[in-house]
Amino acid sequence: MSHKRSTTARHRVIEEIRTSGNIPRHIAIIMDGNGRWAKSRGMPRAYGHREGVRSVREVVKVCGEIGVRYLTLYAFSMENWRRPKDEVNMLMGLLVSSLRQEIEKLEKNNVRLMFIGDIGKLPPAAQRELLESVERTRSNTGLTLNLALSYSGRWDLVRAFQRVALEARSGKISPEDIDEKLVSSYLSTAQIPDPDLLIRTSGEMRLSNFLLWELAYTELYISPLYWPEFRRDALLDAIRSYQQRERRFGMVSEQLETQTYRSTVTEERVNALPH
Repeated sequence: MSHKRSTTARHRVIEEIRTSGNIPRHIAIIMDGNGRWAKSRGMPRAYGHREGVRSVREVVKVCGEIGVRYLTLYAFSMENWRRPKDEVNMLMGLLVSSLRQEIEKLEKNNVRLMFIGDIGKLPPAAQRELLESVERTRSNTGLTLNLALSYSGRWDLVRAFQRVALEARSGKISPEDIDEKLVSSYLSTAQIPDPDLLIRTSGEMRLSNFLLWELAYTELYISPLYWPEFRRDALLDAIRSYQQRERRFGMVSEQLETQTYRSTVTEERVNALPH
């Protein structure tokens, strides 16, 4: 009976979130604080990373339930390669084991997996597991879970500029053709909308080289919780905070008073995405 009440209460909260305001179409998360959380409990850093996987599982589930379309997780940055070799090896092993354990659940819940980053730097086993998981979920139509692996915002921008320069040198485009839309089309995130909400855990106030171009108009939410502590209720709190904000995109409040204008702005930004 208590389980039934708990399930009913969960559904009621989810429905309240759905009806109380706009649901962010795309949430990006900097998952910070695994090691510090473990250290505060006298445990090794690996313990914190394993508990962090539990948070990933719960956040993915809730995002699917409330109708978030895209969830990008900063799983491993290019700067993380500088960490001790033992920790890097452990993280790569955790990536492989997590993909193997979660793939059936992703398929069952209609989650599509994708990635951004220089995965050629990952160990062969991690590359293979990642690519197989992406292929198995390719046709799913629910939440898109985007893993940023061996990723850097500056790396992605430099890579995009290099490609634009090659196109210009070959005469396929002229300098006058280069605008925000063109640059965006060369980024690894070209097929998904910019994030509406960025969440960073552990109280840190920086972007850490994450989605530097895409976060231009993203709402920021800083949680004091370490990532292993960030579960369902914390995510819902972040979304409630987002729902209370007015996104003006450089305009004034009066311009956004009518729902018609809000819908027009949203539609224009979505239509600007490459198809």
